[in-house]
Amino acid sequence: MPTPDFILALREKVGHDHLWLPGVTAIVLRDVPPGAPLWAVPEVLLVKRADDGRWTPVCGICEPGEDPSETALREVKEETLIESRVEALLGVGQVGPVTYPNGDVTSYMDTCLRLSPVGDAEPRVGDEESTDVGWFEVSRLPQSITPRFRLNIADAVAQLKHPAGFRPRVGYRKRDR
Repeated sequence: MPTPDFILALREKVGHDHLWLPGVTAIVLRDVPPGAPLWAVPEVLLVKRADDGRWTPVCGICEPGEDPSETALREVKEETLIESRVEALLGVGQVGPVTYPNGDVTSYMDTCLRLSPVGDAEPRVGDEESTDVGWFEVSRLPQSITPRFRLNIADAVAQLKHPAGFRPRVGYRKRDR
């Protein structure tokens, strides 16, 4: 889904001025199946963005009145055609400001969640926001993954493997973006 209608309506009033929006990062992990070799690692679902060619987790903007968990489920389904379920909160932090090619400026209060796939369907590109989609071993991420997303993915694996000892991250340090 391209820019949501409610943001287009806001942009008609405020132009390219800085907007503060609620965002979601959905880290979809596929754990190592039982009986897999000891060196096997979980896989993360990534999309290759159409606008800049970078591989990222699924991200999106909350619609008015939408809970971040609903946004994560909706965005994963829209972008990858995968059904998923929310498993855990990984953290909350500020992202941006981001200046888009058209001059729009936005910052996000990002809620990062760990999700798991429902069933074994293979992902497919579901909309025009992405040019490719796939599963990647967390130990072999594409080079275009930013430090913030690497941190989010590492947090997802830590939470998956050690849920009792995991504490959600509060704030993303500037150097982690």
